[in-house]
Amino acid sequence: MNTPFTRLASCLALAMALSCSSGGDTEDPPVVNNPQPNTQLDELTLPNGFSISYFAENVSNARSLARSDDGKVIFVGSREAGVTILVDDDLNGVAETRHSILGLNTPNGVAFHNGDLYVAEISRIVKFSDILNRLENPGNPEVIYDGFPTEEHHGWKFIGIGPDNKLYVPVGAPCNICLEDEQVFSTITRMDLDGSNFEIYAEGVRNSVGFDWHPETNDLWFTENGADGMGDNTPSCELNVAPEAGMHFGFPYWHSAGVADPTFGDRFPSSDFESPSFGFEPHSAPLGARFYLGDAFPANYRNNLIVAQHGSWNRTPAAGHTGYEVKLVELSGNQVSRSTTLVSGWLNTNTNQYWGRPVDVMELPDGSLLISDDYKNCVYRLSYTN
Repeated sequence: MNTPFTRLASCLALAMALSCSSGGDTEDPPVVNNPQPNTQLDELTLPNGFSISYFAENVSNARSLARSDDGKVIFVGSREAGVTILVDDDLNGVAETRHSILGLNTPNGVAFHNGDLYVAEISRIVKFSDILNRLENPGNPEVIYDGFPTEEHHGWKFIGIGPDNKLYVPVGAPCNICLEDEQVFSTITRMDLDGSNFEIYAEGVRNSVGFDWHPETNDLWFTENGADGMGDNTPSCELNVAPEAGMHFGFPYWHSAGVADPTFGDRFPSSDFESPSFGFEPHSAPLGARFYLGDAFPANYRNNLIVAQHGSWNRTPAAGHTGYEVKLVELSGNQVSRSTTLVSGWLNTNTNQYWGRPVDVMELPDGSLLISDDYKNCVYRLSYTN
């Protein structure tokens, strides 16, 4: 839908202490504790039949994941440390060698397509052509698009290539809650692979850092981080579906299901916007979301979403943290039938301390699953043996 946008000079001061500062963000906390160096993987809780190991350790700020078609080369984006390239030539589930691409501006998003590596920086998309033959020296990239805003708040970007062979890139709100006159904020955009035909695909999306397309319907499903400063238990973080262009998902007027913004909520009824398909725990920060396509996991995983929850940071101690888990989200059509925990244990619920924060997930050709962790600085491999 087309919604009028009012020009405001800056983010508004909200009655409930909502902030436009860099701290107001469900997935970007200050460092409040350090990873425990002696933490063992056996502290993680898995369903029966699953096991977890390190695919690679000492991967600084491991964030979004992409891979070559054969699964031998894994690309790991980051917000702080460039792009790390992990190589598992013998496909034994452990990376033997690694390379780095430095000199990029917060290269959080990575996507591999037809031999080329696409990287999403804060204000542009670049491409490293024929990357598999140039791992040690990728050279200078080709700039595909350089028209994104330069704001750093929610400026890091995910990137994906859809079934329509187009690049999809979200542009987060440059604040916790605000109404911006630039329509590109709080959207998911798309463009051709060469950067042409740029358009806004979805509006009213506060900050999405993960999405994927349903393998049967080609509908776009995406996670969305809810706003901070409105209380420990509201609003929910979201899972949404956008089967077509032009849909508006409510931000900044409405948050999650039926939660009106205290400043902007009286401008439009909630019925003007798309309702969330599912509400995750408030402040749990769901990020990476991928459909599981293989048959190595139990049958109920196939064609359903696996979602990484980065975890909360500003809930009160009495309320305790939420997130720090990997979830299986099962679908029935365009409805969520249930959500269950696949991996947990990064958060010690007795002490409210965490030692890891999952960011993204990615299926390997053998049906096992990689999980990145930007706090433990590693990539895990989750496998299943009946």
